[in-house]
Amino acid sequence: MKLGNIGENIPAEWEAPLLVELVNPKQWKTISTTDLISEGFVVYGANGKIGFYSEFTHEKPTLMITCRGATCGNLHVSEPYSYINGNAMALDDQPTELIGLNFLLHVLKARGLEDTISGSAQPQITRQGLGEVRVPLPPLAEQKVIAEKLDALLAQVEITKARLERIPEIIKRFRQSVLAAAVSGRLTEEWRDAQSDSHNEWRWVTLGEIADIKGGITKDSNKQDSTFIELPYLRVANVQRYYLNLTEVKTIRIPQNKVEELLLEHGDILFNEGGDLDKLGRGWIWEGQIEKCSYQNHVFRARLNDRSDSPKYVSWWGNTEGFEYFIRNGKQTTNLASINKKLLSNLPINMPPNKEQTEIVRRVEQLFAFADTIEQKANAALERVNNLAQSVLAKAFRGELTADWRAANPDLISGENSAEALLERIKAEKASATKKHARRS
Repeated sequence: MKLGNIGENIPAEWEAPLLVELVNPKQWKTISTTDLISEGFVVYGANGKIGFYSEFTHEKPTLMITCRGATCGNLHVSEPYSYINGNAMALDDQPTELIGLNFLLHVLKARGLEDTISGSAQPQITRQGLGEVRVPLPPLAEQKVIAEKLDALLAQVEITKARLERIPEIIKRFRQSVLAAAVSGRLTEEWRDAQSDSHNEWRWVTLGEIADIKGGITKDSNKQDSTFIELPYLRVANVQRYYLNLTEVKTIRIPQNKVEELLLEHGDILFNEGGDLDKLGRGWIWEGQIEKCSYQNHVFRARLNDRSDSPKYVSWWGNTEGFEYFIRNGKQTTNLASINKKLLSNLPINMPPNKEQTEIVRRVEQLFAFADTIEQKANAALERVNNLAQSVLAKAFRGELTADWRAANPDLISGENSAEALLERIKAEKASATKKHARRS
């Protein structure tokens, strides 16, 4: 929840000055990237450090706002002795002993600066755009209490957020370990030992021995000299590892007499020819998601001869043990690799009996469903944590975090300690600084 312009929702003891009454927003001269050097004073661009320069613009840490590009409104604090480039708006002349640097940073994060952005083709924030921005100004003692509370609370939020953000990688490794156990036989070892059937031995086969393998439609087939039918077809981008991405499925013209042999059937196992190493041999199962769908020549389909065999087991093998085989034996150039039909046909597979294949698929899918549930809960928790940070900031600058403190410390929010007196001191100091700048110029 963003605060927007400050108005009626702040405590009566606070002031709501314009941002430009507290600081002097300024864009400094932009340094070309060609003028940056390998060492020197740190240079800040629109989104943080971009290099070094022989001069600095700011001796002290300074709050800055990204003022150009898609990330307009982002906030950063510079290191001492830094150069703040023109793609960031430096909030100069901040009297940090009267309004804290971290305090103002938290205020602007809570408020948000989306309403100050102008321009469509190239979003930007100008000094004029910041001219109507008001910010809450509590008494100095209360500022310090708020900043301390926020530092502690937001640190806990960040720790929680970091832990939640690690969960997808943990889940990924879990799925990989499940598949490794599945194709090695470890996942069903106890189940296998408990079977009374003596015909439960695994056997080594090649993919070509258990499946018919075929490449897909080529661009050369897309001619105008015959009767054609336009059909959806899968490309390398559609065939991912362990899933199919069908958000964008293109169509291709196929000769009518080739349609039947180029149509995918439920249970067909798909393998990518290659490209970069991540694409090499990756694939998944076609389960009839689109009626009458074909596939391009950079995708192979393997159709099992024995329909009681599990296409999922074979695909899991291809994506795990098979990947190492493809890396070792595929044709490779710099960062690129490919496999052909012969190499794919020779893919060695350790095949369990049909009954155990079924049990492996059941167990893997059960464990994957468990992992999916955890991942969904983690994503929901991460969304709540992201909202929590903004909620804490909003409460802080509505005065809710320090309501009890104000009630217990009336002398620290009144008289010469009031926000009104503080604002007058800030204005006087800013006016004095302006006169000094004028004399220097």
